[in-house]
Amino acid sequence: MIFRLTKELIFPDPSLAEPDGLLAIGGDLGRERLVLAYQNGIFPWFSEGDPVCWYAPHERCVIFPDKVKISKSMRKVLADELFTVTMDTAFEEVIVNCAQSPRKGQDGTWITTEMQDAYIDLHENGWAHSVEVWHNGVLAGGLYGLEINGVFCGESMFSRMSNASKTALIWLCRNPAYHLIDCQLPNDHLLSLGAEMISQEEYLTILES
Repeated sequence: MIFRLTKELIFPDPSLAEPDGLLAIGGDLGRERLVLAYQNGIFPWFSEGDPVCWYAPHERCVIFPDKVKISKSMRKVLADELFTVTMDTAFEEVIVNCAQSPRKGQDGTWITTEMQDAYIDLHENGWAHSVEVWHNGVLAGGLYGLEINGVFCGESMFSRMSNASKTALIWLCRNPAYHLIDCQLPNDHLLSLGAEMISQEEYLTILES
């Protein structure tokens, strides 16, 4: 059953989501609703022109920081200090680049202007964060997401240079502030970096701890 949200700030139990993770439709991308969603393991995902769709996957793709896989070649990139990494210095630039980056099998982007405005607002109010990867003073890659109880809920990443987004993710895993990196949905790239699937129940337990 897919629930329809009203103006009331409430979400259905995440366990009631459809097999594909779709839980509810409607509502808005206001700050309070977005924060409540992430606190309950729910995130928005929809295309331009569609109603807001809220997902709560029954299996979650995550990276436990101490299990991140760093290849020999990647270790050399890090050791050579090819990149400089910062946090929260260019959030808007990162989210715009994520929106503009071409995705395999996708014609457009789900990071609509409405989504960008909503997450910029979250950033300005201390909920959303970005990791920037620089090469010779030029933005080469990065990622953004929300922090909830020491869990970094990743939203998207981009790379203008080889290994730039990997550098951002590894930096995040090495940041002692986070005990879990939430990748939401799996792909081959994330799995090659050590991502694994855990149950929704386990994810929510970690999120609440």
